[in-house]
Parts: sequence; structure tokens; C-alpha cells
Amino acid sequence: MYDRKKTKTIQKRGKQWERDRLLPLLSRSPERRRRFSTVSDEEISLLYTPADLEGFDFLKKVGFPGTYPYTRGVHPSMYRGRLWTMRQFSGFGSAEDTNARYHYLLGQGQTGLSVAFHFPTLMGYDSDHPRARGEVGMCGVAVDSLRDMEILFHKIPLDRITSSMTINAPAAILLAMYIAVAEQQGVSSRDIGGTIQNDILKEYIAQHSWIFPPDPSMRIITDILAFCSDHVPKWNTISISGYHIREAGSTAVQELAFTIADGIAYVQAGIDAGIPVDTFAPRLSFFFNAHMDFFEEIAKYRAARRMWAGIMRDRFRAKDENSWKMRFHTQTAGVTLTAQQPVNNVVRVALQGLMAVLGGTQSLHTNSMDETLALPTEQAVTIALRTQQIIAEESGVANSIDPLGGSFLLETLTDEMEEKASAYVRKIDGMGGMVEAVKRGYPQKEIIDASYHYQRLIEKGEKKIVGVNCYQGDEELPIPLLKIDKEVERKQIARTREVRRKRHARRVASRIDALKDASLSKTNLMPVILDAVREYVTLGEICDAFRETMGTHTDPAMY
Repeated sequence: MYDRKKTKTIQKRGKQWERDRLLPLLSRSPERRRRFSTVSDEEISLLYTPADLEGFDFLKKVGFPGTYPYTRGVHPSMYRGRLWTMRQFSGFGSAEDTNARYHYLLGQGQTGLSVAFHFPTLMGYDSDHPRARGEVGMCGVAVDSLRDMEILFHKIPLDRITSSMTINAPAAILLAMYIAVAEQQGVSSRDIGGTIQNDILKEYIAQHSWIFPPDPSMRIITDILAFCSDHVPKWNTISISGYHIREAGSTAVQELAFTIADGIAYVQAGIDAGIPVDTFAPRLSFFFNAHMDFFEEIAKYRAARRMWAGIMRDRFRAKDENSWKMRFHTQTAGVTLTAQQPVNNVVRVALQGLMAVLGGTQSLHTNSMDETLALPTEQAVTIALRTQQIIAEESGVANSIDPLGGSFLLETLTDEMEEKASAYVRKIDGMGGMVEAVKRGYPQKEIIDASYHYQRLIEKGEKKIVGVNCYQGDEELPIPLLKIDKEVERKQIARTREVRRKRHARRVASRIDALKDASLSKTNLMPVILDAVREYVTLGEICDAFRETMGTHTDPAMY
């Protein structure tokens, strides 16, 4: 890209500038800190020039949007053709409460739904289970049976609205419920679109809401891949999630590396199950964090696309270009929100949303300012949505594709990000892949160490967080918070028990037996699960059947 002779001249002139201009200034007015580094504590140089990109091959490393290696984006026109999907992570209390929020958000211009389930659902328990006590509807919406899903999507046309569901171990069950609700609306499974997170490896690594051991969990995932390839072709079968890895304390490089390694594991599992790679790979999607370091985050997204394109084309020999393209959703970083001076979170989220857009995301969720204190109020979630709309319509950043491409700093960071993440991937490959690495506790330990290092930087004041370890105010500005009525739990338990009382007991018992039998055979589990949810077998009952045959997971003792 740059003439070597001119690069040498730039290096020479740079040293002259440093000697004649910079050093005399620094002798009188030193820099404001000893060391400048990213949020991940990667050192940042004083200045970047073409000399930092000596030998840089533009067509190989950057290229054009919609063409390999997709560094500049997966679509030729990017946001000039279509804006990213604007989502808000919504779910609280009862299915009725959340349905009302969905209709409100769609009326405010949101373009896709995103379902947050309460913790009992994530862990495979019904709301009347003893372990669910006090948790019903508190961190998301309670969904125990098909009846709850029917209410959740009441009067929402599933052939026109896409839905993303943050669910992992029970992902097959929630997908089956969604398909069944679509059927009731007269919508074929071939016409529904959306995403299930379904990324169980990141649960073992970071979020820890698992149920079954790794091997049977991977079997469930490959069953979903095969079933959706044949019956739900518009569905994104896995959202391979770096988000939670970053929220657990990883660096940007670790988030990228472990996410890519998880993706490799899923693709290999699909191939090992006999599914042709180009049959399922185009429907894989990714999910990244938008943290606080502006250029580091944008470099991460660009490096991610480039890495995945090369892995799919060269390692897995995928022929379909859609298999090479990394499509991803981004959520602003919940872990950066502060309880102190919570209104400051509006500014943080705006910057993080801007990073995601400049990094070329296909879908974006912006956090609400109150989420570190409670589930978001209607006012807070509206501000978060308006943040995206202002970025889209007023800022001008969507007018040009990859407007920061070619920045000496950004291209250098992108190369460094790819190089360091690739080194992690090679190490995980050497362990036998991510499933084996998880069993050893390797990525878990790496994240623990990174999290501890960052916390120490905050405590020493080397990393500043406004309102926490600097610029602290004496008075806090109170903000309204959403509170979940205790009556939600009572009503939810009553509804679940009523569902059990009214359904056909003999058919339910037959479906539960079929679930156990299928899990002990090589039968694809999805049709059997779909039959069960149509008979209103509850999520907890299905998970209990699988717990009996598949067992449960215990974390390796690496602490």
C-alpha cells in the first residue's frame, strides 16, 4: 500500500519531529500520565503513521465491503442500503407485562424483538420449583409453558417481526415453543426469522447458566443445526457470544479469541454430525460486547470478520460465500454501567453504540441508564432506543461505509488484534479444541486473571471510571426504578399449575417418555421436543427428563 522508499522517509522525518518538536515540549510540559493503554491494558503509541503499516496489503487486509475478507463489512452497501436492526433487551415480570413492552417499543420505532428470560427459565426450572422462589419475573420474563409463549407474542406477527431469544441450555425448547406459536398464527416455520443464543460453551466459560455436561449439550446443538437447516431456514441457530466473556472480565483479545474458538467448535461439531458445512454455516451469527475503548472495540469487530472469513474458507473449505461472512449483534457493555451517577450511563451507551456502528454491526442493543440498579423503566429504555435513532439519523456516521478504514491507528490495532487472538486459537487447538479447553478450565482461568488485573488498575487509579474513582459528587441524582410486584410470582405459579391441570395427562406422559428415549438414541431431539411443547409439557418437565438421561454439569475446580 505504501512505497517503501517513502515509508523510510516518513520514519526519518518522524524521528526528526520527535527530536526537534516533541522532546523540547515534553521537557517543559510532560505527558499527563506515565503510560497510555487501552481498557484491555494494551499499550498505545504516541503517534501512528504509514511507517507502522510497512508492507501493508490493502486488498488482502482491508479490501472492499461485501467482499472477502469482509474487514469493511459483510454487505456491499452497508448502512447506505439498510440500517442495523435496532433491538432492546426486553423481558420482565409476566408474559403480559413483556408483551405490553414489546408493543410499546415497536410503536417507538424498534425494528426487532429481543427476549430476556428470568433465571429459572435459563436454568430449566418452572416457576413453582423451590429453586425459583423469589426469582420469578425478576431478571426477565417467566416462561414455563407454551401458554406463556402464546401470551408473550400475542398480536405480534411472527412472519414480519424477527425475535432474538437469550437462552442457552433450554434453547431447543424455547425455539420449539416459538415455532408452535407461529403455527397457531398460521405462519410456517420456513417463514419465521430470528435467533436463539444457544451458545453453551460460553456458559461454561463465563456466564455459568448451564444444565447438562458439554458432550450432550453439543449434541443438542447439532440437532438444532440439522433441524433448522431443513425446517427453519431463516433462523440463526447459534449466536456465538463474546459478550458474556467480556462481561466476565476478559480483555478484548480474549473476547475475540474465545468467541472464534467457540465458533470453530460448533462448526466442527456440525461437520462431525454429518451436516455439510454450507448447509448450516450461513445461519451462524455472533454477539459482541461494545466496551469503553473506542478504537480497540472497532478494531475487534474488523479483525473478527477477517479471522472468521479465513477460518471458514481455508480451514473448513466452505464454498458458499455466506458461510464466510460473520454477521453479528452488538450490545453495549453492561459491566461499564455504574450505580454511581447513573445518568452518566447515557453518555457511555451513546459512545459504545457509536463504536458498534462504526465497527459494522448488523444489530444493536443499547443498554438503559438504570440497568445496573434494576430492569429498565419505560422512560430509560426509550432514551436508549432514541440513542440508536440519533446515531442513525443525525450523526452522519452511516453515510459512508467503514469511515475509519485506513486510519493508521485503527489498521495497526486491527492487525495486532488478529495476531494475538490467532495465537490464543492455536493454543486452544493444541488442547484438542474448545470443548477440551473448557473441561480443563483454561479460558475460565485466563478470564479470572484478566479481570483481577483490570480491577487492580482501577484500585490504583491507573484506569479512571467517572463517578467511581474520580469526579465523585457529594449528592446522587435519584432516578425512578422499575419494581416487580410480588403478585407476579403468585399469578405465574397459578397459571403453570392450571396448564398442568387442563392438559391431557396420558399424552403428556407419553411425550415425556419419548423425550427420554430420544435422548438415549441418535434420534434428532427437535421434533420430539416440538411434540412435547404442543401438548403443554412444561420447560421444567422437559429439562428434568433430560437431566435424568444426560446428567448435569459440575464446574472444574480451577479456583
